[in-house]
Amino acid sequence: MVGIEIERKFLVVGDFKPAAYDAKTIKQGYILSEGKGRNVRIRMKGDKGFITIKGPGSDSGMSRFEWETEIPVDEAEQLLQICNKGKIEKVRYLVKSGKHTFEVDEFHGENQGLIVAEVELASEEEEFVQPEWLGKEVTGDVRYYNSYLSQHPYSEWKNDRDQCQNT
Repeated sequence: MVGIEIERKFLVVGDFKPAAYDAKTIKQGYILSEGKGRNVRIRMKGDKGFITIKGPGSDSGMSRFEWETEIPVDEAEQLLQICNKGKIEKVRYLVKSGKHTFEVDEFHGENQGLIVAEVELASEEEEFVQPEWLGKEVTGDVRYYNSYLSQHPYSEWKNDRDQCQNT
């Protein structure tokens, strides 16, 4: 289904894992990546494959067009082979907080050490319960977009690294 995704993103500064009720390994790559613009992503999430198209984001970085559909696993694996250089490897944990579910991504590979949490909202103004392990908000900061991280891994960040640390 075509829709608008509204989400806010935060760094994680505490132990969220005891509250997680599910976790899946994710591997993804990009066929097209224009930062805050258009992206075409191929993803393996657990034992399922997906293709996702994202459009340009709002000025706030909270809202953007998104279309996603499941594809056969063998096709996802083949498409990952033709993606741009730089793959994202992470484990996604699901953590309830109030009536919302946070998706907490613990990155591996070249982005080891980075942990971010996202919460999807019905509107940009919607309020939500912020768990104690939630740190600095990075919504709209292109450095924390997976498409950016695939080309500029966290392990290679030189400037502002100290202020970007999770702990």
